[in-house]
This record gives sequence, C-alpha cells and structure tokens, in this order.
Amino acid sequence: MPSEEPKRNPWLRLSSLGMELAGAAAGGTLLGYWLDRRYGTSPRWLLVGALVGIGGGLYNLIRSALAASRESSREAERQKRQDGNDRDG
Repeated sequence: MPSEEPKRNPWLRLSSLGMELAGAAAGGTLLGYWLDRRYGTSPRWLLVGALVGIGGGLYNLIRSALAASRESSREAERQKRQDGNDRDG
C-alpha cells in the first residue's frame, strides 16, 4: 500500500517569507555596518550590504512564490482529473 504524503497548502510556506526578506536585508546591512566600522569606509559597505541583502531576499521570495504557484497549479490539475474520473466511473 503506497503511503500518501499529508496534503499541505503550498501557500502556507509563503507565510514566513516576509520575515526571511527582512532578515536578509538586516543581515546584509549589519555586515556592511561592521565592515564600515572596521575599515572606516562609511557608508559604502553599509549600502552594498543592504542592497545585496534586499536582492537576495527578493530572489528567495520570488523563487518560493513561483514554486508555490506551480505546485498549486499541479494540485488543481490533479484534482480536476480526479473529479473527471469520479464522474465517469
């Protein structure tokens, strides 16, 4: 008997992405701040760190949203096929 995975809502995963984006931006900014303090280059590294953190966070957000959208579409197609089979049989 094949084991079925518990059905998970793909959109539920996206609920934490805002915090991940904020964490990436904050992490990049803090790293840039530390580099500026260490080398006396204020605000050069702070800005670079913030931009890299925001860029990385946005990349992760978009990648996860697209994956959830694809998974949701697959689930809808699977459900549509199953409903069609239920009516026929």
